[in-house]
Amino acid sequence: MKISTKGRYALRILADIAEHGGDKNVPIREIAARQGFSDKYLEGIVSRLSSAGLVQSGRGKYGGYRLVKSPAEYNVYEILYAAEDSIALVSCLEDDVEPCPMFNDCLTAPLWKHLQDEFRHVMERVSLQDVMEQTFPHEG
Repeated sequence: MKISTKGRYALRILADIAEHGGDKNVPIREIAARQGFSDKYLEGIVSRLSSAGLVQSGRGKYGGYRLVKSPAEYNVYEILYAAEDSIALVSCLEDDVEPCPMFNDCLTAPLWKHLQDEFRHVMERVSLQDVMEQTFPHEG
């Protein structure tokens, strides 16, 4: 699995909103300027985050975006899942694709499924707050 710029930028966008928003909306133009990418590209990512219910928008003079919950309540998996077209390790595990006819007889399919489940488990344990503070939970 390779996380695309959409996924990486989604994390940066949400961290930026968390850092600069608080109880006010953060305009796209400000986020784009701080993060160094175009307003247009940011709008596409924020649209996905909004559709997933991770941010809410406001219009008018004080328009922009704000988080719908605290940074500690977001996990990396839900953010990447909202931003990416797919976060499957291999194509046969992607959502919304025709199942591989060999999946049930494939010797390696259980390995890919196990690795994908483990990776998801790790991403679900890391919050947006952890990303911002660069403190990551360790198991065990």
